[in-house]
Amino acid sequence: MGTDDTLVQTRPGNYPGNYQGNFQDSYPGNYQGKSQDNSPRNNLGNHTSSYPGNKRAATEPPSLPLAARGAKDEPFGPEPERMKAVGDTLNGRFVLEECIGFGGMGTVYKALDLRKQEASDRNPYIAIKVLNVQFRGHPKSLIALQREARKAQSLAHANIVAVYDFDRDGAMVYLTMEYLSGKPLSLVLKAPGFSGMPYADALRIVTGMANALAYAHQRGFVHCDFKPGNVFLTDAGVVKVIDFGIARVFQKAEEAVDVTVFDPGSLGALTPAYASPEMLEHRDPDPRDDIYALGCITYELLTGHHPFNRLSAVQARDAGMRAQRPSKLGRRQWQALKCALAFEREARTPTVARFLSQLGQQGDNTRYAVLAGAAAAVALAVWGARTLWPAGDASGRAGQTAAPDVAQTAVAPTIDTPAPAAPVPPAAPVPAPTADALAITLATIPCAALVASVQGRAVAVSGYLPKSVGPARLRDKLAAMPGVASVGVDVQQLDPDKCAVVDAFAPYWVAHRRAGGGARIRLAGPAAPGVNLAEGDPLVVDVTTSAAAESFISVDYHALDGNVVHLLPNPRARDNRAPANYTASIGSMGEWAVGKPFGSELIVLVTTPVPLFAALRPLTEPSADYLAAVTQRLGQVAARNGADKIAVDFVQISTRARKR
Repeated sequence: MGTDDTLVQTRPGNYPGNYQGNFQDSYPGNYQGKSQDNSPRNNLGNHTSSYPGNKRAATEPPSLPLAARGAKDEPFGPEPERMKAVGDTLNGRFVLEECIGFGGMGTVYKALDLRKQEASDRNPYIAIKVLNVQFRGHPKSLIALQREARKAQSLAHANIVAVYDFDRDGAMVYLTMEYLSGKPLSLVLKAPGFSGMPYADALRIVTGMANALAYAHQRGFVHCDFKPGNVFLTDAGVVKVIDFGIARVFQKAEEAVDVTVFDPGSLGALTPAYASPEMLEHRDPDPRDDIYALGCITYELLTGHHPFNRLSAVQARDAGMRAQRPSKLGRRQWQALKCALAFEREARTPTVARFLSQLGQQGDNTRYAVLAGAAAAVALAVWGARTLWPAGDASGRAGQTAAPDVAQTAVAPTIDTPAPAAPVPPAAPVPAPTADALAITLATIPCAALVASVQGRAVAVSGYLPKSVGPARLRDKLAAMPGVASVGVDVQQLDPDKCAVVDAFAPYWVAHRRAGGGARIRLAGPAAPGVNLAEGDPLVVDVTTSAAAESFISVDYHALDGNVVHLLPNPRARDNRAPANYTASIGSMGEWAVGKPFGSELIVLVTTPVPLFAALRPLTEPSADYLAAVTQRLGQVAARNGADKIAVDFVQISTRARKR
């Protein structure tokens, strides 16, 4: 992945210029359990339910990861030196149908997942990277790869390619990944005659990359080898980033600037043309290293060439090189890009979100409309030949002045009427905002879970928003987007202590809301958000599952003291299996009562197609420990069963001491 230019199938000609492909999610979605209870309300946990809580869906269990089968961090034993090829089957499950890429790490195949095919999955294909035989001589690299692949499974984001598993078939070591159709960004940048793309088109791609990096940085990941070859553009116009942390464990001896090289001292890898000086000097990774690489790629998108002629950052710094301002950027935007390209880490833009925000500001000389994050199709045409983009200044096409009057002879004493001026074509109307464009903009707001609906040019936003932003700033931010006429905001505001909880679950909450999912949690009875619960009051919540399929319910109370209480399941209430479209009350028997500390707290509902954890967690534990574990586990569930099978909802409550 890290050293390859091609991860998945490429179709020359489909991109740029075609965002019309029907991209199909490759998540397996193989959970087929059926509901057997039509009762309108039940009590989950210890309380009797007519739904058979011990019944399991008759589905074949997914293949176990390498470590789960008892494999240890040991060198792989000697095996015949034969690589898998088209027509072979891995572990009796994955049929290698087509070679779609190769590189220093291994060969990438389009593979048919027989298990998904048996489950009538609409898209039974995945991408498999079979590692080259020489890597068996580097057992430490294989161990590191296994660990990095496990961590990468927790990154569930629309702009990050899903890593499913790390496994082996005999001596053949392989990775399974989301299958995509399109081409890597590196092929776009290397296309003959490419000399940069319009600002708005570049910004759309930069926004996708930035969203992926920001999401990973918030979860403690630094890419460490961010480059055009690790950015994939699907036929549907989606930007996907690959190889978070995985490329660091591989060795590549070539000297080419686009090749991932191996640091034997740290099992690290980097690509000199895009690596920050700190990475080249073997300093600890930092998000600002990815920002330097993002700045280099942004510059290439706008100009068609590397800011420092493909020299490494250390060489460029020592030579006193300075990048030249792209003609497409205004003063403020150029300042933002210059900060991202700073050779000193302390002078570099501190966060991806700030870089994207500053780059999106229209400068004094900007000629292109900023359609930040628009997911609608745009015509990228053939770069260097003819760019299909409206001119930024129509004044040059104003009507021509009439030709001067010509003196007539006495025979014809008439005066010619001047030719009418050519009409100035009307400016193209600004298109109405789209839900996808709004979703990308909302995703840049940290500590938030927001969804937007659009009716014509009217936008309505609901969800959860940090108090540091507030409804007024959110309204102004959206009102400034092209095509937006009015903005309605209906949000609950969050204190800073809620950010870790919201950030962990927000992607699933947003996806479930946008899909129209019906999973909900609310306070039972007359209580509602904003109504204080007094000390000693019973805590009762109603939960409703989605209508699509049966699920396992988890309900967690994140308290102000930094702990989380597992309302369901827990050692006293184990039964958490529920049918589709099922409503139940939790706490109706007086199991839970309000106590200290008092203030604003969050209760989180999570429904999954399989148990969230194999074993019960303690009744109470530090919230930070639980969030780390649940983030990783949700990533695994999303990879195996589909992110759309996960539903999340929040309810925020306020508590107070009882008046004496």
